[in-house]
Amino acid sequence: MFIKPSKIFLYVAIGGLFAFLGGIVYFSTFDIPELKKSQLDLLAVEVVEIDSIDNRITLNIIFGITNSGERTVTVPEISFELFANGISLGSSSYSTSDIPLTGRVLLTSGLQVPLETKMTINLADDIKDVYEAISSGDNVEYRVDGQYTIETAWQLIDIQFDSSI
Repeated sequence: MFIKPSKIFLYVAIGGLFAFLGGIVYFSTFDIPELKKSQLDLLAVEVVEIDSIDNRITLNIIFGITNSGERTVTVPEISFELFANGISLGSSSYSTSDIPLTGRVLLTSGLQVPLETKMTINLADDIKDVYEAISSGDNVEYRVDGQYTIETAWQLIDIQFDSSI
C-alpha cells in the first residue's frame, strides 16, 4: 500500500499546522512569570456623596496597579471586599471586561496607573458605628481583600491581593 504524493503533502501540511499551533501555546507560557510581577495597592477611599435621606454613602475607591514586568499588560477585572476599621462594608468590583483589549488602560513596564471604581454603602445595624465615622469625616482605616485579573495578548491569570491605608 503506497501513499500518493498529494496525500503526503496534505499530511505534512496538517502536521506543520499542529506544530505551529503548539509553538504558539508554548510561547504564550513565557508571559505567566511577567504577569506575576504586578502589584495592586489601595491608594485612596474618598467620600463622593452622603445621602442622609436614603441613608447611604457613595465611596470612590482608587487602586494603584504597578507593572514591574517587561510586557505591557491590562487589568480587566478587580473583585474585592472593603473593610473599614476591621468591619466589612461589602463587596464590589471594577470591570472593563466588556471593552476590547485594545481599548483598555495599558500598563507599561515600571508604570503605576490608578484605577477607580465606586461603591455604595447602605446604613445597617451591624455597620452603624463605621457608617457614622465615615459620614462625619473621622479617620477610618480601610482595607481591601480580593483578586484581580491581569492579562497580555496571550495569557491571563488571577492574583490575590490584600492592601490597606
